Amino acid sequence: MKIIVLSDTHMPRKGKALPKRLTDELPGADLIIHAGDWQTPEVYQELSQYGVVKGVYGNVDKEDIKNLFPDKQMIEAGGAKIGVVHGHGQRLTTEKRAMAAFEGEDVDLIIFGHSHIPVIKSIGGKLLFNPGSPTDKRRQALYSFGIIHIQEGRIHAEHVFFKDKTP
Repeated sequence: MKIIVLSDTHMPRKGKALPKRLTDELPGADLIIHAGDWQTPEVYQELSQYGVVKGVYGNVDKEDIKNLFPDKQMIEAGGAKIGVVHGHGQRLTTEKRAMAAFEGEDVDLIIFGHSHIPVIKSIGGKLLFNPGSPTDKRRQALYSFGIIHIQEGRIHAEHVFFKDKTP
């Protein structure tokens, strides 16, 4: 199973369309996960042209996105249990808030966003993954999204980094 993971698209403010590097990868996806801060439902509609889309809302998303997605979600895919949350809040770091959102739950992978900082690490037997942003790199050198492969419950996650966010 191949999952494309993205977050923090902030469209149309940070991009008029999804970058070509991302849209080149989307047709081969079995699932697309967005970890919040979509900004408009048009991002969901565009992603839906490529396949099944699941996700959560982020701190900048308004009611139109909140009506489509929850603040956190559990997804079973390829024999793995995936928790998805944006990661915003008042206390702790973004990573710690993401971990806390699924404390006590049986989860193999936690996907989060908010910080725009790509992260991949294992903590307490759980894989923590932030895809970064394909449209708003902030202080990062490159734009990014993620690809997760799951086979028989085994998870392999990687980032795709790129310089040009042109559609």
